[in-house]
Amino acid sequence: MQNQLTNAYESMGISQEVFMLCQQIEETLQDRFAEIDKITECNQLKVLSAFQKHQVGEAHLLGTTGYGYNDLGRETLEKVYAEIFGTEAALVRAQITCGTHALALALSANLRPGDELISPVGKPYDTMEEIIGIRPSVGSLAEYGVTYKQVELLEDGTFDYEGIKNAISDKTKMMTIQRSKGYLTRPTFSVKQIGELIAFIKDINPNIICMVDNCYGEFVELSEPSNVGADMVVGSLIKNPGGGLAPIGGYICGTKECVENAYYRLTAPGLGAEVGATLGINKEFFQGLFNAPQVVAGALKGAIFAANLYEHLGFDCTPNATESRHDIIQAVTFHDPDKVIAFCEGIQYAAPIDSHVTPTPWPMPGYNCDVIMAAGAFISGASIELSADAPMHEPYTVYFQGGLSYHHAKFGIMKSLAQLEKKGLITIKERNS
Repeated sequence: MQNQLTNAYESMGISQEVFMLCQQIEETLQDRFAEIDKITECNQLKVLSAFQKHQVGEAHLLGTTGYGYNDLGRETLEKVYAEIFGTEAALVRAQITCGTHALALALSANLRPGDELISPVGKPYDTMEEIIGIRPSVGSLAEYGVTYKQVELLEDGTFDYEGIKNAISDKTKMMTIQRSKGYLTRPTFSVKQIGELIAFIKDINPNIICMVDNCYGEFVELSEPSNVGADMVVGSLIKNPGGGLAPIGGYICGTKECVENAYYRLTAPGLGAEVGATLGINKEFFQGLFNAPQVVAGALKGAIFAANLYEHLGFDCTPNATESRHDIIQAVTFHDPDKVIAFCEGIQYAAPIDSHVTPTPWPMPGYNCDVIMAAGAFISGASIELSADAPMHEPYTVYFQGGLSYHHAKFGIMKSLAQLEKKGLITIKERNS
């Protein structure tokens, strides 16, 4: 069997040197993978319990057209999401085009002219800058009279509690807390850390709305930020909770008031949650959610494998090889644009779709620099599938995530290393036994 596996990888462009090194790395990770499996099992039971409690049936898998009135599947799906995330209400819609849209919706629905928004975790993700108005854009919150502050993290990546306290004013209406790192090399925050931050904020003013950008974090831990005090958790269905099957969509889970405000902002005053046809994709939403804990586990194992491999080769990884995990993203810093491009080429060449395409940097909408993206996915832009991307500037850090199965995530990382080796950008060093 070992010879068959070696031959199979060799036929896919993986040299024996890369294969042997990766096998040695993988053998050291079995205990960590077993711990992930325990978390996955608990999360799988949590999802199944929600399906059964709300009596999901075959009729809920059907869709509606037109106005979408009385869409039982849509209404039940939102109850299931609220159950899983432990919230009063949920908005889960195909009309939400992406995670950025979901965040913009949650913000604009719950902020009014004269309100103040604060990020207590430093700079937000690039696409949030035009939503907020950090970079001027048509329709930004700044255009509607919403002001913004951000409190930088301390040097060790922890919260500046004194700075946050000093930043809060009578105008402060909402805190936006980004769980994942975005295009930064700071740590991703654990649910426990987020809960401590929210408790601190609520102790100062319990009326401040705490919204968590939950993208890439769903089902990584046993609990979600909504279980530790977040008024809203927001994410994309083409990331973790869609399980690789949802073709579009986003979610907002939270308090009844916050979610109702989002309903009316998404559709129209007077219409709210009553409209929004599902066009026959309820089945993909339900089945993707059911599969999500297992899919997330595979992606998480792939990220850990990547960190251990590339750290062994001398590169800085965030999180590092041994740190605990709170999202599925693995950052690898190369300090070299050629290495970033080669890494992304390897990920693309490992894809089931468009494996013949070579990714190149381009001025992607919503970003302030060229970005390279590798994503040969069944769902366009689905970063729960095998993917990697990087802003083309120092320190030339690439962000790897996804893989609908661990074995595909593993192969993607092996292929990235093979591409670096092929271009003469890296020398393979076997692990000392």
